[in-house]
Amino acid sequence: MKKAILVLFVLFVFLQLAHGQKKDEKFKNIIQISANPVENQQKTGTCWSFATSSFLESEILRKGKGEYDLSEMFFVRQAYLQKAKKYLLYHGHANFGEGGQAHDVMNVIREFGIMPESEYTGKPINTEIHDHGKMEEELIRFIAKTNNGFNKKRAEEWEEQFNQILDTYLGKLPQEFGIKGQTYSPLGFTAFLAINPDDYLEFTSFTHHSFYERIDLEIPDNWSHDKYINVPIKELVEIIDSSLYRGYTVCWDGDTSEKSFNHRSGIATLDSGVADYPTARQNTFLSREMTDDHLMHITGIAEDENGEQFYRTKNSWGTDKSEYEGYLYMSVPYVKLKTIAILVHKNAVPQSIMNKIERP
Repeated sequence: MKKAILVLFVLFVFLQLAHGQKKDEKFKNIIQISANPVENQQKTGTCWSFATSSFLESEILRKGKGEYDLSEMFFVRQAYLQKAKKYLLYHGHANFGEGGQAHDVMNVIREFGIMPESEYTGKPINTEIHDHGKMEEELIRFIAKTNNGFNKKRAEEWEEQFNQILDTYLGKLPQEFGIKGQTYSPLGFTAFLAINPDDYLEFTSFTHHSFYERIDLEIPDNWSHDKYINVPIKELVEIIDSSLYRGYTVCWDGDTSEKSFNHRSGIATLDSGVADYPTARQNTFLSREMTDDHLMHITGIAEDENGEQFYRTKNSWGTDKSEYEGYLYMSVPYVKLKTIAILVHKNAVPQSIMNKIERP
């Protein structure tokens, strides 16, 4: 009996090693840029904050400042208030919800700064996970009611009441906090980390706008009407590659609705037989087949066993039930067809492309 158990144990270990070896051999990582551990956005629609926070954490590492875990919910909370103000300014004719874009984080940093996760988790006492369902419902009801009955009194009181809802679900914001023996405000912490939002550019690629101009991209989550630089898709991919080869990571926004986007297996692929990517992108964007679904963080380049290039991409859905512990590999055809936009450091963009861009 003992011998049989030993044989089964040895067989189990062999199979586990074989599986691990097979998994490792599927992709050969060519470039791996440092990133913080994978996180989990849980029951929220805040991928935009998780992806951009992860991107900034890698920027902080690149700058030699060390590893810092940034508070995603600080950005979420501050952005909610700005969305509410925009919604009321447009008399309710503006998007209000959980979704957002990478520039929302940059806009928060510009005005309010950065806060570490240790000082603001966005999880009040006795709350174990992020779950924004009830908060979202209450905020939508409140801002709609405020808009419909807007008057002088509401104009004076609504912001305080809005913040009280956020306090209940996310916790109150500290004005100052201590890190490694130093006291900072959020703006002071930003200065210490040497993060300047003006160092970062967003790019997109659609043919219904002129190339090399700064455009208001027509996606619902661009509620702030920020401008993206429109470039040919070939050059957008060139910017991604240039960034990674120069040691910069990329914040990626795109369509993840395809069945071939599989978090469990850690792969996102498409048929590489698309003859005309600009036309295919435009057609699927206008027909709403290509949608603005999800933001992630590209941290490297890999090759599969056939020598095909893939992008090593950090997701924000945790490490469970994921072949590559929260990472996945996106093929070049997938990125060419399904990318909505990217955010990169301006120094990572090839000069030949920068020379063509319309100056603001």
